[in-house]
Amino acid sequence: MVTEFMKKNREPGSLPADFKEKMKQLLGEEYEAYLKSFEEPCHNGLRINRLKLDRETWQQISPFSLEPVPWIENGFYYFSDTADAEENSRPSRHPYYYAGLYYLQEPSAMTPANLLPVEPGDLVLDICAAPGGKSTELGAKLQGKGLLFSNDISNSRAKALLKNLEMAGISNFCVASEAPEKLSGLLPEFFDKILVDAPCSGEGMFRRDPDMIKSYEKQGPAEYVPIQRSIVSEAVKMLKPGGLLLYSTCTFDQEENEGTIQYLLEQFPDMKLLELPHREGFSRGIGLPQCVRLFPHQIQGEGHFIALLQKDSAATKDETSGQNKPACSLEKLAGAEAAAFLSSISKPLPPCQLLEKNGSLYLLPEAVAALGEKQRKRIRFLRTGLLLGEIKKGRFEPSQALAMALKKEDYPSSIDFSPKDERVIRYLKGETIALNGEEADSLNSRFPWVLVCTGGFPLGWAKHLNGSLKNKYYPGWRWQ
Repeated sequence: MVTEFMKKNREPGSLPADFKEKMKQLLGEEYEAYLKSFEEPCHNGLRINRLKLDRETWQQISPFSLEPVPWIENGFYYFSDTADAEENSRPSRHPYYYAGLYYLQEPSAMTPANLLPVEPGDLVLDICAAPGGKSTELGAKLQGKGLLFSNDISNSRAKALLKNLEMAGISNFCVASEAPEKLSGLLPEFFDKILVDAPCSGEGMFRRDPDMIKSYEKQGPAEYVPIQRSIVSEAVKMLKPGGLLLYSTCTFDQEENEGTIQYLLEQFPDMKLLELPHREGFSRGIGLPQCVRLFPHQIQGEGHFIALLQKDSAATKDETSGQNKPACSLEKLAGAEAAAFLSSISKPLPPCQLLEKNGSLYLLPEAVAALGEKQRKRIRFLRTGLLLGEIKKGRFEPSQALAMALKKEDYPSSIDFSPKDERVIRYLKGETIALNGEEADSLNSRFPWVLVCTGGFPLGWAKHLNGSLKNKYYPGWRWQ
């Protein structure tokens, strides 16, 4: 539904005159159709987390009215029922959101991560990753194998990125907040796949977010072109021979899009442009037909540009595999209580990838562990791996991130509430939860920590005491 406020702020007459003239030249006879798209409603989307469930399962359990996004196999449009007074009927408030089953994302924005062909075991860099919509999809594609290195130069935005990765249950990731030129010096030819979703003038979002027009008038394409070319150039330096780099923006400007790709091809002769699949509603790049353009008058989504490139291949040696690893003791590293708890988890936790720092215990991805402590210290990490928990005076308290990275069957003592059980919302608010006798008896008395689930999917931890669950849900994530 388009409100009167949105109509007023999305009228084509509010668009900058130079932008309208540029789009008229760009679209030709389609220009009027583009202007008419401003009268149409924007589309809300959610992308299911394939690390936790598949499309068929989601369609069976989804509490929302959905339609598939035609070009994204795990993407859906959702439609809010305004007649439903239940607050948790909204996707952003439903328990399944807190279980990390999906990420709310504009449909066109799902496309870049979808088109980058990531395989389990790849070392993947998302260089401008915040707030995490594309990183969470890349992490799901890895299926717990390899490395997701998510970076954002803004430290504050990287914190939001970290939360979204942890909520998605990704275990083989790290989060950094570094300038691309510093990373390229530390990690040359390190990554198999790189996503550069570059900062841009945002022309493709004018229809959805009128505030972008104000930003555009202050800082247009000319401001972004040198930034984009600098970032993508540094990304090329970090790409292994034979590796793939996907460049994307949410703008229509040719200099920011095809111009940047032409620049890249000229500056780096070992890079070649690959053909992207052209699905229904996709347009070809201007002068570069291998690229993809998305327009809001051709699809149910906003504007995007995507290009996929490959570095010429050469024989390379895998520096992280086949190394002799020293024997490690989990108990010596983390203490008896932590060792006992972690040993009860069926998910493998290689001791030689564990790191204890200031009372926090982390599971490092193999590639990050292989960098060595000296190299890791040179990178401004917010997180070097999965936070397993905190060690305090010999006591171990498992983390929220660990709960999200587990499946219900990975831990021997769990309780599973229906998403409609009012105790789920109370748990998410941080309240103590009362159990009935049957529920209390079902818990494994050998394990005081309980994995709290809804619909079979973990939400967080609690401690069982006298028929009640003492809430250990992370305060920073609580239902507000």
